[in-house]
Amino acid sequence: MSLYIASLNSGSNGNCYYIGNDCEAVLIDAGLSCRETERRMRRLGLSMDLVKGVFVSHEHDDHIRGLEVLSKRYQLPVYITENTLSEGRLSLEGHLVRSFAASETISIGSLNVLAFSKTHDAIDPHSFVISAQKKDGAHIHVGVFTDIGHVCDNLTRHFKLCHAAFLEANYDEQLLEEGRYPWPLKNRIRGGKGHLSNHQALELFVRHRPAFMSHLLLAHLSQDNNRPELAQNMFEEAASGTQVVVASRYGESEVYAIDGKYCGEPGIGAEAEWERAGNKQTSTAEIQSPAKSAATPKSVATQGNAATNGHAAATNHTTPPKTVGHSMIRRRKKALAPQPGQSTAVQTSLF
Repeated sequence: MSLYIASLNSGSNGNCYYIGNDCEAVLIDAGLSCRETERRMRRLGLSMDLVKGVFVSHEHDDHIRGLEVLSKRYQLPVYITENTLSEGRLSLEGHLVRSFAASETISIGSLNVLAFSKTHDAIDPHSFVISAQKKDGAHIHVGVFTDIGHVCDNLTRHFKLCHAAFLEANYDEQLLEEGRYPWPLKNRIRGGKGHLSNHQALELFVRHRPAFMSHLLLAHLSQDNNRPELAQNMFEEAASGTQVVVASRYGESEVYAIDGKYCGEPGIGAEAEWERAGNKQTSTAEIQSPAKSAATPKSVATQGNAATNGHAAATNHTTPPKTVGHSMIRRRKKALAPQPGQSTAVQTSLF
């Protein structure tokens, strides 16, 4: 038994992540239009029939843009906190709204979804870990960790459990510093309630990745303040066998099968010395044992390389999932008129 994961899109223009098994699946966020979500899942060979719910991390538009239409069209339950529902000014069918709280585990068929609080410039933001039990009783865990202001104990604790993770690497510190953004926005992004930098995410990965983490998908890269090849190279140099993928802001990723069988090299731990030299960061242990690092395979992909033109073919499915029929519905433009007592400001992403 495997968990199948894919990024349908990742960035300030829209976020949506698929995690499921052969029987059911969930979406984390719905920042694409309903039609585009359908189109990308169809290209991957993924079926909306398997999707049993959408979990909402926070109210910014790039995470909820397609939520109302998607939920209504497929009668999908939406798991969302009361504060996020209110702040997002969402008009959802009442019988489809499911409230959740931090540290609560919700069962969706054979999947378990655990929510935990995070620090971000939003009313009630949460990250998620999706789990499934294998036949031998062991569990596979996949984390979705984006839109995070800083690495906290919550994030570290749950990251250590994951066989695969979507991890934010939003900006390069130098590119942000020298870029076109006004200073107040730069300070919001890097000020502890914005986003993780490449180096913050890399340190979490280097120190705390478990030996069984087979896949790391770098997520929510800034269009202006980061470069995919820069982030990819930084993490690959420290990957020690974990497959590193940059989740695109322009298209879907491959479907990756997470089977929980990988055994590689764990992180160096919180107390180990770690020397940073430009974009390359190494631990004292790695410096002392270069042969060990050189002998470690660079990649353990269970899939082939991404298909060209930003599209990907789904592989590693024992039975190809049924595709979704073409949607004839158009995304409804939402009127964001403020309700009594609500702010007139529309929450958007911090790029």
